[in-house]
Amino acid sequence: MYKVLIADQISKEGLELLRSNPKLEVIEKTAITPEELTAEIGEYHALVVRSRSKVTAEQIANAHNMKLIVRGGVGTDNIDKKAATEKGIKVMNTPKASSVSVAELVLGMMLSGVRDLTDATESMKAGKWEKKTFKGKELYGKTLGILGVGNIGKEIATRSMAFGMKVLAFDPYAKEVPAGVEMTDLNKILQEADIISVNCPKTDETKGMINKSNITQLKKGVGIINCSRGGIIEEAALIEALDQGHVSFVGLDVFEKEPPDNTHPIAQKAHVTLTPHIGAQTVEGQNRVSAEVAEVINNFFNQL
Repeated sequence: MYKVLIADQISKEGLELLRSNPKLEVIEKTAITPEELTAEIGEYHALVVRSRSKVTAEQIANAHNMKLIVRGGVGTDNIDKKAATEKGIKVMNTPKASSVSVAELVLGMMLSGVRDLTDATESMKAGKWEKKTFKGKELYGKTLGILGVGNIGKEIATRSMAFGMKVLAFDPYAKEVPAGVEMTDLNKILQEADIISVNCPKTDETKGMINKSNITQLKKGVGIINCSRGGIIEEAALIEALDQGHVSFVGLDVFEKEPPDNTHPIAQKAHVTLTPHIGAQTVEGQNRVSAEVAEVINNFFNQL
């Protein structure tokens, strides 16, 4: 029997699918510490993590029986894939399960940004009625630039075109995109997009993709949203551009350091929507992630 450690919480649908497999013994330890994981990882044949747990080279060195590590969600940047590969451990994720959830958050941030919903809400809570202050804009007819047209980027593109937006996209690795999306280069997006949505993984290639040197190329009044990974946009440059009015609004679900310091300067700015890395945190999205985690593990061990 293969032992599967659930180190981060997944919903009951996935757990039930795993426990129905007679080949598997499922152990839940969703509060396991890094030190405990390092000490215990050698007992298990498979490991499930989400965003909370980091799987380090030191832990993988102790993973003497490990065959599979599954990240429930998009990306595997919290797993030392190089160390896992060298040890013959397969690393997999669930890239499609939460795509709709993240895409809808991006759309929510777009709407919040063009209508200044965050500041209008704070104004109302303060007992004000500033009707003339909050004159917004429409998404209709605007140009959206998407950086990264993977599963999430495609969902964003489809929904944005339903709003009557023109969609430009940059992704040198994209194999297919929704009809109506214009594939182009980064420079054209920087110069023409009214709103930019970052939806690519954080790699050496994408780190600092929007930075102090190129943020001045952006169309004046652009809105910027990042619901992918912190560090793809240089936060200091983004704040400076916001202060100067070059960027009209910002939506961030991810940060260079997570959680960010409670004194992070962007939290004090107007025209900003901030969320605590909740892109995939919907009931439906979590259920799909959990079910896909179970499917990946069951398929893997059923073939052994």
